[in-house]
Amino acid sequence: MQTHAALAGRLLMTDLLGPELSHAEADFLAESGIRAICLFRRNLQTPAQAQRLLRQLRAVLGDAALIAVDFEGGAVNRAEFLPMAPSAMALGAANDVELARAVGSAVGDSLRELGINWNFAPVLDLNCNPRNPVIAERSFGADPTRTLPLALAWLNGLQAAGVAGCIKHFPGHGDTHIDSHRAMPVVDKPLSVLQGYEFAPFRAALPAAASLMSAHIVYSALDDKLPATLSRRLLSGLLREEWDWQGVTITDGMNMQAIEAGWGQARGCAMALMAGADMALQLGGIAVARQALAEMARALDEGDLPLAQAQASCRRLDALAQRFPIVMGADTAPAAESTSLMASAWARGLTASGTPQRPAPGSKVRLVIRADAPSDGVSEAGLRADTLVALLAPLFELEVVQFETPASLDWATLPQDGRYTMLASTTRRRYGERERAEWRPDLHLALWNPYVAADIDAPALISYGFAPPALQAVLGWLGGKVEASGRFPG
Repeated sequence: MQTHAALAGRLLMTDLLGPELSHAEADFLAESGIRAICLFRRNLQTPAQAQRLLRQLRAVLGDAALIAVDFEGGAVNRAEFLPMAPSAMALGAANDVELARAVGSAVGDSLRELGINWNFAPVLDLNCNPRNPVIAERSFGADPTRTLPLALAWLNGLQAAGVAGCIKHFPGHGDTHIDSHRAMPVVDKPLSVLQGYEFAPFRAALPAAASLMSAHIVYSALDDKLPATLSRRLLSGLLREEWDWQGVTITDGMNMQAIEAGWGQARGCAMALMAGADMALQLGGIAVARQALAEMARALDEGDLPLAQAQASCRRLDALAQRFPIVMGADTAPAAESTSLMASAWARGLTASGTPQRPAPGSKVRLVIRADAPSDGVSEAGLRADTLVALLAPLFELEVVQFETPASLDWATLPQDGRYTMLASTTRRRYGERERAEWRPDLHLALWNPYVAADIDAPALISYGFAPPALQAVLGWLGGKVEASGRFPG
């Protein structure tokens, strides 16, 4: 008979600290019975290294292994050597269901060949709050009638390629002004409003989705004390009983402050399973994983987590692994057609705001740009100034003005010499009142968060991301070879 400790191991997903599977990690995974790992950029550095790591993991985790990654496209893309998929909102701007399906399929092909069988995407959050600090271009848009068909097509393409999809962040992270990585967001909308808007895409997508990820957000209309991840009212009552969800439910990272600050990651993992999650996503290495496993086993021992419920979760996870087995390819070199598809998709999402005018080839251009763009803790690091300078230098006679933060730049100090001035926005952060009032470029390149285009009174070109193919699309527009035919999806 399976012990409670062994059963707990089957319901926990953990992470690795580096690009190699250490002896300590391998021993821990084997002894604990853990069969699920979430990979990050630190684990996926080169094709050869990643394939070696994935083969080692597959051998240690066993036949029912679940190896996951966040590969949404855009700025959430954990393996830069794979074809760089456009962000969801770039696809929303292109508004082509077949293109979304093709992108999802290409992502699935790349991940399956690498040895990954679970992708924490697509995002179904409706980004109705332009000040949302963490979703923005990760969403397909704000209008469910437009975004849902795109998200479903992307999901179906991914899963048809042999990789499980995961719709997130249930029941909706779009209308928050706090990042749950840093604190606890609260959504205080009436239930009727939630059901008609935030909840609607999730309910509609459930029949197609292999899995779903919960959000660390309090939805007061249903549970005014616990976030969705810990709420039995949401995970069991709404999701399982009212909506008859039979697929896998996994938590968002339990290291996020919305959970860690209130309950601690280890206790939170046990509480999430008690609420109805099938798997808890614990991050932070072996020591924290041991604590989480102990809390989960204790919940089983004391009956707080009913044995039958845990066994049902294990069966759902087993079925997921059986439906999406790990089938590693012999080569991780990106297919030429996938690379071409991604480049085309990025270009089709390019969106003009106002009536932007291209500077003449070879003309004098002043580029105003932040020197560096660190990661926001969710996405990859943004675009460094020197990268964009190198791309633009062959096109124009460049003068570069770099700043450390917007507050450190006084726009009035720029020379009033008639030089065409281009502002490149390369972070997710929105601009403040001073920048809104004073900054006046001739062209605003919104190269990450599309909503920054509304902050600056200037014509803008919106790319919805800063991946190399997105930048090539921007260069194509500047050179007159690409048109900005996308439509901002909200």
